[in-house]
Amino acid sequence: MFHDGPYVFDNQSGGADALWICARTLIKTAAEGQLKRPENCGELPQPLLHAPYATDADSFSKVRHVVALSDVHGQFDVLVKLLRAHKVIDDNNRWALGDAHLVMTGDMFDRGHQINEVLWLMYELDKQARDAGGMLHLLMGNHEQMVLQGDLRYINERYKTSSELIGRSYDALYDRDTEIGKWLRSKHTIVKINDMLFMHGGISPDWLEKDLSISKANDLYRKHIDDERDALKADPLLSFLFFKGGPTWYRGYFKGELSESQIDALLKHFGVNHIVVGHTSQERVLGLYNNRIIAIDSSIKNGKSGELLWVEDGKLERGHYDGKREPLVSEKALPPY
Repeated sequence: MFHDGPYVFDNQSGGADALWICARTLIKTAAEGQLKRPENCGELPQPLLHAPYATDADSFSKVRHVVALSDVHGQFDVLVKLLRAHKVIDDNNRWALGDAHLVMTGDMFDRGHQINEVLWLMYELDKQARDAGGMLHLLMGNHEQMVLQGDLRYINERYKTSSELIGRSYDALYDRDTEIGKWLRSKHTIVKINDMLFMHGGISPDWLEKDLSISKANDLYRKHIDDERDALKADPLLSFLFFKGGPTWYRGYFKGELSESQIDALLKHFGVNHIVVGHTSQERVLGLYNNRIIAIDSSIKNGKSGELLWVEDGKLERGHYDGKREPLVSEKALPPY
């Protein structure tokens, strides 16, 4: 049975409507407070709406406990099992990690068939974490950028059907007049927590030649996320940020392109000891260059299992799919790519 939603859009009366697809039938309800799905509409999310959204700081210190993962790509069931196993969420999928910080380094979109379920879970955890004194850092990946900019090459067939039934292109389901679209556009692309720098792809040595701070880069991403591709390409700085050499696309750590001294120069520039990235798939959470680079794309996108990075009082650990943890030991050689 085909169900999808909710998709929450601003309406002309100053309020908002929720659109639900229930057994291929489009149903509209008022969108205010706690949403209630229509009858016979499966187990679709019923989120508590919590606009407006503040743009948070992008640098934090003295955070005792940090958990990070990446590249979920619509694999909601794997995500929930992993987060429950590590008691990040409880059995009702509510925040259970107190004042800890959770970092999702992008790529919730594309490939998988439960994108909305992932998005609404992250949306609700964002508010619940704050209420508990913690924080959810939802960073923009290349697939968030692709979808928001209308590059729909990797969307699941399910969402082509949703788009047709609603009568909007898939990217317009997350436009600036939507609840999820506005929420996503408030988020950062890079964040610094304690001695760790998080982003989706990686920081290339080319960054050192640019007049860029973390905050300036985050502001540029937010300001230009809806720009046309040709306009981005025409501006050298925006072209660097949004395309292959920038923090959402860079893969150089896994190609043997960087020397130890180049890695050290990047760490020194940002005043950190570790750079944490997703984007380039591994079989597990992986430490490279003596754990100076940490890869957290553990192939959740395959829908079978996944891992997370667990940091408590500076101690680095791999969080296994079953909830067990072990120290993160750096690999002596780069993985094949």
